[in-house]
Amino acid sequence: MVALGGGHGLAVTLRALRRVTDQLTAVVGVSDDGGSSGRLRKEFGVPPPGDLRMALAALCGDDTWGRTWSQVVQHRFAGHGELQGHALGNLLITALWEETGDIVEGLDWVAALLGAHGRVLPVSLEPLEIVAQVRGLDPVRPGDVATVRGQVEIARTLGHVTGLTVEPPDAAACLQALQALEQADLVVLGPGSWFTSVLPHLRLPAMAAAVADSPGRRVLILNLAPQPGETAGFAPETHLEVWAEQFPEVCLDVVLADPARVPDVAALQTACRAVGARLVLERVADTRTEAKHDADLLAAALGSLTPAPRNSGGRMRPWR
Repeated sequence: MVALGGGHGLAVTLRALRRVTDQLTAVVGVSDDGGSSGRLRKEFGVPPPGDLRMALAALCGDDTWGRTWSQVVQHRFAGHGELQGHALGNLLITALWEETGDIVEGLDWVAALLGAHGRVLPVSLEPLEIVAQVRGLDPVRPGDVATVRGQVEIARTLGHVTGLTVEPPDAAACLQALQALEQADLVVLGPGSWFTSVLPHLRLPAMAAAVADSPGRRVLILNLAPQPGETAGFAPETHLEVWAEQFPEVCLDVVLADPARVPDVAALQTACRAVGARLVLERVADTRTEAKHDADLLAAALGSLTPAPRNSGGRMRPWR
């Protein structure tokens, strides 16, 4: 199984999927330009390690070793010196990158140290910058479209994102990530920040083609609520309308949503059909919060969507 995304959304997906499979790969965004990740990215010219760290922490086991290391790599330094705000895991990843001289090998070493139940790979071996076209930033001229650069600025924009690209435009996708998609039985996207964690992966042409051509079943987990800034005012079906407009070549097989967060099921079903997907409604929300998924409920839902084993001819058995 392969999960694509970043941040807290990808982390909860990984915590769910590691309950379902022991063959799991996370493909993580590398466009963060804020906080500890942004500082390390600027100083060392490396991919921002923060989302990679969160994915590794999510793959730690439930035993004492796993819980301890998950907490340790997430530890963030206080104080007033140069370490203030840095996450220990970010420093550890950057150190292993310097020691090995290889982005993927360094991450594999960190995963081995943590006893991670899966592999964590970057979507690209070089840091990316997200560039968005945003309408409505100027209240005097609400129809004007402006360019907003960087993950942090796009995440808090008050306008409507109409287009999305990544720079450098010729950035190569991680080869090992492409290979994982070639062998996947299940490809999971979302939940997460729509324009800064979920969609940017597909702006790398090779990554979009690999997702589109993967033999695995493509599952999109919808967010539980609109996010201030990025998707303010979005209905569940709006996400799929954006998908169909920006990535018409990448079809989906399943859209997973919580029924309590879908006010218009018919509208969502129509949007699902436009991207080739079947709508599956399952309770996956954490009852203690407004907009977070429950890893155990998500594991049950994703487990029910897991394809049957391939037969000797290499074809997938029909999904009933």
